Amino acid sequence: MSTIIDSKLRPLFRKKSVIRTRDLARLGLPRTALEVPLADGVVSRLSHGVYAVTGYDVSEHHSFAQAAVRVPHGVVCLLSALVFHELTTQSPHEVWLAIDRKARQPAKGIPPLHVVRFGGEARKTGFVVHQIDGVPVKITTPAKTVADCFKYRSKIGTQIAIEAMRDGWMRKKFSMDELWAMARVCRVHNVIKPYVESLA
Repeated sequence: MSTIIDSKLRPLFRKKSVIRTRDLARLGLPRTALEVPLADGVVSRLSHGVYAVTGYDVSEHHSFAQAAVRVPHGVVCLLSALVFHELTTQSPHEVWLAIDRKARQPAKGIPPLHVVRFGGEARKTGFVVHQIDGVPVKITTPAKTVADCFKYRSKIGTQIAIEAMRDGWMRKKFSMDELWAMARVCRVHNVIKPYVESLA
């Protein structure tokens, strides 16, 4: 690795746990600048144009950061969001990611993704950007996550949705107004009504 390339790459490797080839372009470096780091094991390829930095002190949610770099417009949702908010004992091996209904299907890579397509307001609202291992990651809020779980109960199971709602309410992860607002966005307010009444 030349001294010039090395001097530009090392600060990048220290700052980010996951990088894209577009990060190199911003530094004025060609894609070939990663050939030596790849050969030396300094970085490893996750998917097309996405690389993980070896030896980075990563968090337990590092897979979410990897998914966010691969699919910047995606939103971590459903079972993965439940894990982030500590509202489930489930441990999915895939990152559940919401994308627009018209968006291109993400290519296969690491980590594996379970893609769910959201539309309208359900796609545009109810998430917060969290910094995970130096990467901005969009994750649905606890209230939106619960509402999503009821909307997609055929995929994850009604019992998981009910338990997440009860646990989130007991642990004050959301207010009733927040839950109702997200239930309306997801059009499941009639579905969750009897379960909400049981919380009273």
